Amino acid sequence: ENQFKWDQKLRAFVVAHSHMDVGWVYTVQESMHAYAANVYTSVVEELMKGKQRKFIAVEQEFFRLWWDAVATDKHKQQVHQLLQEGQLEFVIGGQVMHDEAVTLIDDQILQLSEGHGFLYETFGIRPQFSWHVDPFGASATTPTVFALAGFNAHLISRIDYDLKADMQKNKRLQFVWQGSPSLSESQQIFTHVMDQYSYCTPSQLPFSNRSGFYWNGFAVFPDPPKDGVYPNMSLPVTDTNIHPYAQAMVANIKERAAWFRTSDVLWPWGCDKQFFNASVQYSNMDLLLDYINKHSDEFGVTVQYATVSDYFQAVHSKNLTWEIRDSQDFLPYSTEPFQAWTGFYTSRSTLKGVARRASSLLYAGESFFTQYVRQHPESSICKCGALKQLQSLRWAVSEVQHHDGITGTESPKVKNMYMDNLMYGMFNVKKLMASLIFDMNNAKKNGDVYSSVYSKDSGKPGTFNPYVIVYNPLAWNITTFVTVSVSHSSMNVYDELGNFVPAQIQSSAESHSTYDLYILVEISGLSCKKYIVKPSNGKRSVFIGKSVKYQRKDATRGVQQSPDLLPVVNDCYQIIITDRETNETVQLTQEFLEYHVNGDVMKGPISDNYLFAPNSSAVPVSKAVEMEIVFGNLVTEIRQYFYSNITAQYYIYAMYTRLYLVPEGYDGKLLCHRIEQEYSVGPLEVNREAILRTSTNLSTGQLLYTDDNGYQIQERPFKTYVNNTAARNYYPMVQTAYIEDNATRLTLLAERAHGVSSQGNGQMEVMLHRRLWNNLQWDLNFNLTLNDSSVVHPVFWLILGTKSATTVLYRTSQQALEHRPIVMFGQFSGDKPELPRQLQQKSVHSSPVTVPPNLHVQTLSIPGWRYSSNHTEQVHSIRKQKQGDADFSRVLLRIRHLYEVGEDPVLSQPVTVNLKSLLKGLGSVKSVEERSLTGTWDINTLKRWKWKTAQNPSKGFSNSRNISEEYIVTVHPKEIRTFFVYFQDQ
Repeated sequence: ENQFKWDQKLRAFVVAHSHMDVGWVYTVQESMHAYAANVYTSVVEELMKGKQRKFIAVEQEFFRLWWDAVATDKHKQQVHQLLQEGQLEFVIGGQVMHDEAVTLIDDQILQLSEGHGFLYETFGIRPQFSWHVDPFGASATTPTVFALAGFNAHLISRIDYDLKADMQKNKRLQFVWQGSPSLSESQQIFTHVMDQYSYCTPSQLPFSNRSGFYWNGFAVFPDPPKDGVYPNMSLPVTDTNIHPYAQAMVANIKERAAWFRTSDVLWPWGCDKQFFNASVQYSNMDLLLDYINKHSDEFGVTVQYATVSDYFQAVHSKNLTWEIRDSQDFLPYSTEPFQAWTGFYTSRSTLKGVARRASSLLYAGESFFTQYVRQHPESSICKCGALKQLQSLRWAVSEVQHHDGITGTESPKVKNMYMDNLMYGMFNVKKLMASLIFDMNNAKKNGDVYSSVYSKDSGKPGTFNPYVIVYNPLAWNITTFVTVSVSHSSMNVYDELGNFVPAQIQSSAESHSTYDLYILVEISGLSCKKYIVKPSNGKRSVFIGKSVKYQRKDATRGVQQSPDLLPVVNDCYQIIITDRETNETVQLTQEFLEYHVNGDVMKGPISDNYLFAPNSSAVPVSKAVEMEIVFGNLVTEIRQYFYSNITAQYYIYAMYTRLYLVPEGYDGKLLCHRIEQEYSVGPLEVNREAILRTSTNLSTGQLLYTDDNGYQIQERPFKTYVNNTAARNYYPMVQTAYIEDNATRLTLLAERAHGVSSQGNGQMEVMLHRRLWNNLQWDLNFNLTLNDSSVVHPVFWLILGTKSATTVLYRTSQQALEHRPIVMFGQFSGDKPELPRQLQQKSVHSSPVTVPPNLHVQTLSIPGWRYSSNHTEQVHSIRKQKQGDADFSRVLLRIRHLYEVGEDPVLSQPVTVNLKSLLKGLGSVKSVEERSLTGTWDINTLKRWKWKTAQNPSKGFSNSRNISEEYIVTVHPKEIRTFFVYFQDQ
């Protein structure tokens, strides 16, 4: 152990930064106006005035807005120079600093690639360090994502307060993190946890009642003050106070040094919304650093301006041996005994749902556009316009991944900003997909297509939609149902060849004037199918769902299984639930309950956007329940409505449970094995948190399993604490949670993030909705009280069976729920609902793209980046100021292995893929380059730093890999492989 001696001088790395939230209390536009634009303008100007000065820039959204709309040509030229000389450094480099608890890995990669693409095409630089200082808890997926993106070190801050104190005391804040059990050493990354002072400069000064080291004061909204005087500006450094200033800084450096193993001390200088007047910041700090360095023998410390890379280089060069942390994450996160940050796993559920729907629409739009460009080189569609439409949704989905975005921890106006941007981007992509279908079929003269993405209220009410186009965005063949809202009860559904298609029609639960038409669709990977929906003239092919209604019952008298209830059954389950493959009966009950929470800070702990602090156990909500069962040959739906009392007019909760029966000749494996549930929750009363608790007779020992970001599973044993045990045992569920005993597993899959917990043996409860108000002054000042009066409609799929059977099912079902088919409707202006001939004869897509069930095509897109993938050429063209056009010939392909090593005897095996034959439907592959996760590195030139560990004593760089001449690649468990693919010209 190279423990430093106190006679050895400490070296402090002063890292100047501004923490700039992309939304939170203020919108992006408000922030740009009040301070953010001034940060970059003044920092760039000030860095030019002193070669020793440095600064790190983090979130790209603000920088790009400044670069495009504010920066002068002179500023731009200065930025290039400052990057070259190492005075300005981009860290992370994503559009935002993404949340780690409730984001999906796909969206983390998207927002990182968005920022990296801009930085590489504009400056030829590739960030190699993270600065994840503010997300509320740390996921084990993030270190893997950053390692795959080529980072050399990862930096986090917010972890459980008691754990941080312990790590600090034992000098264990730095370690090598193997975030993925399957990728282990190959994608490990050195990780630094910030000490208790976190990312802000200590603000207490013994000689001043103002904060310290914030000479520009604090930002003011909505307008910067005309006189330049801001609140709480630190005392300027003068001859009389420079010594006490130096003493205060040195004391803090020494306090921090004692918590780390090397004599290098990371000293973050800045905080939220800082450096909008960089001139006063640097001119004071210059004096202070000079003074400490002149008296460094007396102080025992030297100080220097630094970037994150300067600091990590110093630590790396010490050649110490570091301990390894396994794939355990740092969730949940508490700041005090009664401050468990587990409420945000559910806050603003509607925003969480829309963000994920937008993400899956973008996923579909990208592959649809890619196939279109490859197959229609001479098309009439403007590719640049189409790219702009996709970019608007890329930007919006990236933006909402911010750690005060999808988390639901923003003010109402900022929530509206995210929603507006998402809806605008979704509108653009739906419009694009509709216009591509038209162009492919030259059907312009015959009417118009409008698209609607998997919702029951698809199509315009009361209008008639003669044809339905369904796109399967997954690279697997799927058999599933799509639901279309129609106005007539007698309909027939045909395929393109005029054959009857199995379908069922029933009265809609939501509206008395419409019907739900369930169409059974079988579609190849990344392909489209067209269905014709016509009124039936006597000849009927559609099954009718028959409804049986049951009277409202008093729920307080205990629910008996009524003898008059008809059995609900399909080939896989019978409710009461039996797994019909093993005849294993599992008793399963579900109920809605509510936690009551306190809103008065004088009376105890509160719940808010972030925190969950229940008063006591959850209590049942409904006093009366009504039920209707719709029986059909394809779909059986149980509709349950829960009321506050036996005479109440409106229900407070509804649950729709669907079981599918698949006709012979169809592959119904996934369909049959899922019980689909949709809920209606709200509006809630104030200071209520709504949960759905599923109780079983499985003996689980309160052990819960939840996913980290839809990428890997974490084991969550129930832990007992002195205080706040219920809230501290809540975990984020991004896609998956399950409980199991020795034989059987019950899995829940979700289409948006929720908080989940196992508060009792055999139980799993999911938080569905929250509505809160409190009188904490801080929350009131920033409008962060979460008085959310909306009604939310989350969807879950339940899968029950043996562990081995559910392991096979849940990975593919996860993706099938995330990427449900896109449904588009066609309507014609003529009175004949006939399809144009071209549409009948020509399939929308030629050759399907399909991979085995343990692989997932994570990305198939045309990013349109303007950079050369040859680094030397790219750097050269930036020097020559040659900016190329958007590149439509480069296709970005990511393939991900869905399974862990050892998870399944068959599906956990490596898979060999021939990229040439996989993509033959797009054309003839000319060349393939393997790239880093975000695309900016050629994998063979990426040399990440290695850090010495007991298991791996030699220090060096990571290795490269090659693709065979035949474009054959082998994908190992949990790998995400990224390629640029180029095709022969057609």
